[in-house]
Amino acid sequence: MSVALTDPPGPKLSLIAQLVYRPGFGNPLEFFTRIARTYGDIVSYRMGGEHLFLVNDWQHIREILVTNNRNFTKSRGLERSKRLLGRGLLTSEGAFHLRHRRLMQPAFHRERIAGYGQTMVEYADRMRNAWTDGATLDLAREMNRLTLSIVGKTLFDADVESQAAEVGDALTGVIESFWMMMLPLADVLERLPVPRMRRARIARARLDAIIYGMIAERRASGRDHGDLLSMLLSAQDEDDGGVMTDQQVRDEAMTIFLAGHETTANAMTWTWYLLGGAPDVEAKVHEEIDRVLKGRLPATEDLRLLPYVERVVTESMRLYPPAWIIGRRAIADYPLGPYIAPAQSILIMSPYIIQRDPRYYSEPERFNPDRWTPEFRAALPKFVYFPFGGGPRQCIGESFAWMELVLLVATIAQRWQLRLVPGHPVVPQPLVTLRAKHGMKMTVHERRAPLLAAERRAPLDGGT
Repeated sequence: MSVALTDPPGPKLSLIAQLVYRPGFGNPLEFFTRIARTYGDIVSYRMGGEHLFLVNDWQHIREILVTNNRNFTKSRGLERSKRLLGRGLLTSEGAFHLRHRRLMQPAFHRERIAGYGQTMVEYADRMRNAWTDGATLDLAREMNRLTLSIVGKTLFDADVESQAAEVGDALTGVIESFWMMMLPLADVLERLPVPRMRRARIARARLDAIIYGMIAERRASGRDHGDLLSMLLSAQDEDDGGVMTDQQVRDEAMTIFLAGHETTANAMTWTWYLLGGAPDVEAKVHEEIDRVLKGRLPATEDLRLLPYVERVVTESMRLYPPAWIIGRRAIADYPLGPYIAPAQSILIMSPYIIQRDPRYYSEPERFNPDRWTPEFRAALPKFVYFPFGGGPRQCIGESFAWMELVLLVATIAQRWQLRLVPGHPVVPQPLVTLRAKHGMKMTVHERRAPLLAAERRAPLDGGT
């Protein structure tokens, strides 16, 4: 193997930053954007005692995530996150990860997902019916509550709607501590009376109580609900035929609860923010919804008839991809063009950065769903738009998320217009996912488009 004589260009950080600083404390979005624009497609820097490379070239990204994926593991930071998530799909590696992914895959097959559509719409309809004209709501909190209820019902056949606010707050507590868990001294921090860590411990205990309660109830009933939880409980080890322990089931359930609702909730929150600031785009959304649905609620069969709504979601996730950063650790020295990434160095790829690259997107900071023509999609390299990652670790719930996003936008926008409260600060917060730091305070205004009451489905509980 040839040896690079010099590192790629990059910022020269202070000794303190090189030794102790970690992304997540400061403004990583601004930092990554600046160094990508300043130094190019491969940027080298040292931070927090690590040698890191920001990779902003789609061909290298494809090789790292797909072609040469076996040359990498996930970073040590994610290894440390097992304190919160356990050994689930997000944190596991190798044969264990492959086995569990194969085990869980049937729950996310397109045919199975199609059956979840009605539940998604019913929960969204229930939420929109509870809103009042002119009310001010935190859409980040509303969307978290909605997507959590949907994940609970579709994948675990559990009605967590009454607990959604509590569970959502607990998950938020876990997420906000995630970056601290990735620090080299996380073991020490976890034992100290740090308020954020204390809240995370309480939140984790509450989530564990809920998930273990679901597991105990399902084991006691012995009934196969045909959902993901039943699949996990009935799974047998290929070697000894043993079933998964409660701890193993808990770890996978915790991962799905976190990843399955948090990413979609954030994507929905950013979509409402963008739509609220683009009345011309919103008008096209309403025109398509009214023309296609004619007042009835959407169904899975309508997805192909709502291409503009899909474009809106696509563009929203271009600007604000929930999974804004992906990291891999090189197992051995790895060639990056004319350079070498040393063994144990970390390679960072950011959908947020490359999806705003002016080489691929004209007016990259502009919210423009009209750019997503079939011709534009066909010409766009695969890893210039990858909000769900790629390769064997690509998001297992991608199809689930796409269907959910389009159906929720169609259901809620059919009845409501949303506008940002004047003066409300909108600050992206790059934690595990890209959240709105101060929530998203919006005023909801009821539309006057006709709703055909006779064609509307009954509420979930059959009540009035």
